[in-house]
Amino acid sequence: MDTVDIARWQFGITTVYHFLFVPLTIGLSALVAGLETAWVRTGKTAYLRATKFWGKLFLINFAMGIVTGIVQEFQFGMNWSDYSRFVGDVFGAPLAIEGLLAFFVESTFLGLWIFGWDRLPKKAHLACIWLVAIGTQLSAFFILSANSWMQHPVGYRIDEETGRAVLTDFWAVLTNPTHLVAFPHTITAAFVTGGMFMAGVSAWHLARRKNVDVFRPSLKLALAVTAVASVGVAVSGDLQGKVMTEQQPMKMAAAEALYETEQPASLSIFTVGTPDGDEEVFGIKVPRVLSFLATGTFDGEVKGINDVQAAEEARHGPGDYRPFVPAIYWNFRLMAGVGILTALVSLGGLWLLRRGRLPSNPWVYRVGMLSLTLPFIGNSAGWIFTEMGRQPWSVYGVMKTSASVSPGVTASSMLISVVSLTALYAVLAVIEAGLMLKYAKAGPPSEDEALPPPSDDDDSDDSERSLAFAY
Repeated sequence: MDTVDIARWQFGITTVYHFLFVPLTIGLSALVAGLETAWVRTGKTAYLRATKFWGKLFLINFAMGIVTGIVQEFQFGMNWSDYSRFVGDVFGAPLAIEGLLAFFVESTFLGLWIFGWDRLPKKAHLACIWLVAIGTQLSAFFILSANSWMQHPVGYRIDEETGRAVLTDFWAVLTNPTHLVAFPHTITAAFVTGGMFMAGVSAWHLARRKNVDVFRPSLKLALAVTAVASVGVAVSGDLQGKVMTEQQPMKMAAAEALYETEQPASLSIFTVGTPDGDEEVFGIKVPRVLSFLATGTFDGEVKGINDVQAAEEARHGPGDYRPFVPAIYWNFRLMAGVGILTALVSLGGLWLLRRGRLPSNPWVYRVGMLSLTLPFIGNSAGWIFTEMGRQPWSVYGVMKTSASVSPGVTASSMLISVVSLTALYAVLAVIEAGLMLKYAKAGPPSEDEALPPPSDDDDSDDSERSLAFAY
């Protein structure tokens, strides 16, 4: 492999690993806020115990997300310095606001939430976790605006003297059509991730009939959020597909392994191609469905890979403008398939829990526990599809990936970096999994811990007061 290939591998490995934590952080923060809201409104100890249990898992994941996310910023300067020089004026603006505004809100109010138990009034403490949840979504908003600019650059001009991209309209970057569909798709997928995580852990405890008063409401909340969010994922994904067809026709063609232009176009259910992805060998298709997904009509035209390649050569000059089709094709199907499975699991679980029931069949809980992994697989597949489908461009239609890598970094030094970071991340994975398993199995605090004895100057014997976190 040359330097560009190794740099892409490193960025891909570290980014996919980091993105395991981001959706869970976004989803869990809102779910924890919802549980604390239920406690403040009802005063039921079970909701307080649930808040503290899920809050602890949320904090472990949040901390690991910060550690792995720092590497992403360093990589732009170390491995992609030419890219950083070219897009720094544009790319840096939303990332700077994310750090100065969104992450500041997250970290500040998370600290108040952790150390504010028994010190802040209930409603003020509740407001802190809601502000944390809002902050996580603001972070996603600004980061995705930067990524969407790479997919569809707007609001800039090229400085002829320096050859750099210069920001001319920050509002255009924030309201980029790609961003307006990518953001809701990512956020709803994050709620699916948080919901299925909560459902899987709850299923483990309920299978053992432990803390039913805590985990049955948690499971019901998780499944309801997952079901609603799954609809959001489907709707936003459909809109994203139509925008993608307009802005990146090669990505849509590769997602369906569509080599020749079709009108109407059929949706590929299963396709076998040559090893290099140059042509289709065998396929099973559903007539007209791809036309609807790509254009909104059952008679729409969808450009094939060969025609898009010819158009790209005419526009940008000779070259290969095709991504690696097998990876795009199967990651797209993996992402969509996981979305369907999580929706079915959530609906099935809600049906089994109706009217206060609790299933007795152990396989129900096993399916729930296994389903915990589905959103992480789907998120990773979606991220790989999005980024690899843009190749060979780092900024679509403007800057190629081959022109973005740092010129002074050798292949050998970059390979050492890849091996080192991969080994480090493997260690972090063991630590993360160990901590999450330890505290997930431990269960929520008992009622006695959640209701400490009153102080000497408090005449009330039954006042509900929270136990401060002991991290």
